[in-house]
Amino acid sequence: WGGKGQGKTFQCALAFKKLGISPIVMSAGELESGNAGEPAKLIRQRYREASDIIKKGKMCSLFINDLDAGAGRFGEATQYTVNNQMVNATLMNIADNPTNVQLPGVYKNENIPRVPVICTGNDFSTLYAPLIRDGRMEKYYWNPTREDRVGVCMGIFQEDKVSRSDVEVLVDTFPGQSIDFFGALRARVYDDKVRDFIKGIGVENIGKRLINSREGKVDFEKPIMTLDLLIQYGKLLVEEQDNVKRVQLADAYLSGAELAGTDGSSLPEQLKPRSSLLN
Repeated sequence: WGGKGQGKTFQCALAFKKLGISPIVMSAGELESGNAGEPAKLIRQRYREASDIIKKGKMCSLFINDLDAGAGRFGEATQYTVNNQMVNATLMNIADNPTNVQLPGVYKNENIPRVPVICTGNDFSTLYAPLIRDGRMEKYYWNPTREDRVGVCMGIFQEDKVSRSDVEVLVDTFPGQSIDFFGALRARVYDDKVRDFIKGIGVENIGKRLINSREGKVDFEKPIMTLDLLIQYGKLLVEEQDNVKRVQLADAYLSGAELAGTDGSSLPEQLKPRSSLLN
């Protein structure tokens, strides 16, 4: 568990790949349902699926993404439902009896292979306290150091032949950003190639070129990523982040301050203009 965009799920996927495991995956959205008891039943079913794979001689795991988003409580604004209670109770029961997980309606007392349950999340303090106590859950707080961030970014830019010294400068230029920020930087460079392609053939011809085209697949020339270009894109991304924090239109709309009139609000000139670093 740890901060957003720090590569928790990515590292788990990498570990699974190195171990040759195809985990049974659940997301936070499956931990709530309109039917009482459905998510708890689903957890047991997925656990048993993973156990059956292990019984056949292959390693497996149950991987739950963003557990706190589905089963946690975020202040008084979050409603605590029967399903939240049953999900927490089911996970506690599995942690206490990992070799005796029964399906609803099937009550045979048989031992099954134990399955590792791995969860990711941003804040495990929002979960039910007895679930996260020592002995039931082994917790690992992921807070990457500068060396960790440089190492992950080296992997991100590996195919683009960006040198370690340039990656270190890039990481030091944006010290407060999460690791996924640097992945977004790389994607922005490739997005420009896509935009150039669209301008070249015209928006109206995209469908003909991409779907069942006789010309085959679209090939893009690999862009050259210089440190200056990456820093320019980084500043643009930071500016967009600042815009989201600064231009909070929901507050203005709800307060009625943005009603039309002599002081109308539809004047883009009143907003800070976007950076023209790339022009």
